[in-house]
Amino acid sequence: MMIPGKDAPLDDSILHMRARLQALGFEVEESQWLNPLPNVWSVHLQECSNPQLFSHGKGASRDAALASALGEFFERLSCNYFFADYYLGDSVASGAFVHYPNERWFPVSGNTLPDGLLDEPTLLHYNMDGELKAAMLVDTNSGNRARGICAIPFERQRTGDQVWMPVNIIGNLYVNNGIAAGNTVYEARVQALSEIFERHIKNTIISSGISLPDIPQRVQNRYPATVEVIEALRGQGYVVLVKDASLGGKFPLVNVSLINPLDGGCFASFGAHPKFEVAFERAVTELLQGRKLDQMDGFPLPGFDITAVADQDNLEAHFIDSTGAVAWDLFSIETDYDFTEWDIEGDTQAEFEQLCHLIHKVDMDIYIADFEHLGVYSCRIIVPGMSEVYPVDELVWNNNNTGIDLRRSLLRLPALTEAEAENLLVKLEEGGFADRQRVADIIGILPDPSTVWSTLRVGELKCLLNLKLGELQEALSWSEWIQRSDYTQGERAILYRCLHQCLSFRLDVDHSLDRYRGLLNQIYGAQRVVDVLEMIDGHGVFSGLPESTLELEGFVQHHNLLSAYARLQQAKRSD
Repeated sequence: MMIPGKDAPLDDSILHMRARLQALGFEVEESQWLNPLPNVWSVHLQECSNPQLFSHGKGASRDAALASALGEFFERLSCNYFFADYYLGDSVASGAFVHYPNERWFPVSGNTLPDGLLDEPTLLHYNMDGELKAAMLVDTNSGNRARGICAIPFERQRTGDQVWMPVNIIGNLYVNNGIAAGNTVYEARVQALSEIFERHIKNTIISSGISLPDIPQRVQNRYPATVEVIEALRGQGYVVLVKDASLGGKFPLVNVSLINPLDGGCFASFGAHPKFEVAFERAVTELLQGRKLDQMDGFPLPGFDITAVADQDNLEAHFIDSTGAVAWDLFSIETDYDFTEWDIEGDTQAEFEQLCHLIHKVDMDIYIADFEHLGVYSCRIIVPGMSEVYPVDELVWNNNNTGIDLRRSLLRLPALTEAEAENLLVKLEEGGFADRQRVADIIGILPDPSTVWSTLRVGELKCLLNLKLGELQEALSWSEWIQRSDYTQGERAILYRCLHQCLSFRLDVDHSLDRYRGLLNQIYGAQRVVDVLEMIDGHGVFSGLPESTLELEGFVQHHNLLSAYARLQQAKRSD
């Protein structure tokens, strides 16, 4: 079956992608199949031995949803998105290549960015204020400062020039925006650019409080399958609004918003594609992806505070799952634009060229990296100023490589001397990490479930380090922070409650712990009280956090992840 926007029948695409996954050693399983209304399907796809390797698919048919999920899985494999947050291990970091065979390493010498990295427009974009230092561009995945800055080649579409983009910039600012897989080069590129348009124009509309015009019913009726879904939603009691988000025909976007009268919550969905039919369908299927009809509640109410709506956290919520808030302005009958019919004619190559024209017309540049090593064409497209998910100043103030220099110390916590523990505590304070941030995330480690590593937060670690140093008043303060937090559960929560009470007794000159030892033994168990008192004396502080090295001994799931990455590396070598 052929559908608009695709260059091959769905069943051919599915067979090919399944065969390639099997050849690469990836076994995926389908779950969470949903078909809540006619012409709306969604599915969750997950790798059996690595559940963190997953994708979602949606479409107007079962095959369309499955092809969508498989395509997303391949784009995430090909572009290394699945591994972007993780340390790839010492052997990979010093291997022939870390990310791709055509990567290039630029030496770090002082603060100045090395020659040959980026081009003039991107240098200006990423370092407008002159605060970006070379060390900030070392990638977190290798953490190899001695090797330098890893960059991969992109082609600047306007000039055909090859431009070296640091992997660090990609991982910090773009995550999975602008990546796509497809049956052909142009199909994938159109998909990637459509996503970039969708997210950028959506953010512009939401953050600026733009009022959109309705799409006339006569236009909607040309697409009866999509209209059937909308009418079915209305039949369930929901208010559904269909808006032209093209901003006067400039951009290929449709907005479909659902309001639940029972709680007033609003879900604003956007779809983008050069073909109006595809954009319209995507906006509707996005409403129900991964949701049943009885799960259309709990969305935020529209508001009047445009500052709150334009807040970066709210826009990130729209990027992640479209659950951010919108302003009432979106639905005003006094619109900022008139309805404009639009549709880009031609095949996927013509669509791609027209999308590029729309971007070049506003004097922005398009950079593309192509990947074909897995047997399915994929690409990553970057449009500086348009496709960033996070602000550019994150490179300076919230860079994901800030944990590189902490890895070795954090992995050997039980073996730290007092001097090393004090140095680590200072680095944690100076690093500006959030107290609730997971320590494993800071150093790019995938912890095994139900281990201390899976829940260890920065605030908790500060408590333990202060115990190690004998700074009991500070440890008490952080134990109070742990009590106010809700992430510790079960035995760990009981341990910290016991620690908090024993520390309170130890530091209170008027209340000797010995007076209450028997009762504490009854509440917490005699052995736990003994363990806690040893912690207060600086012994056994890091119980449950066994010593490891940069080879990550003891981290089973992380090694499973690295095994998956090794299969990708082999495919890159064979390409």
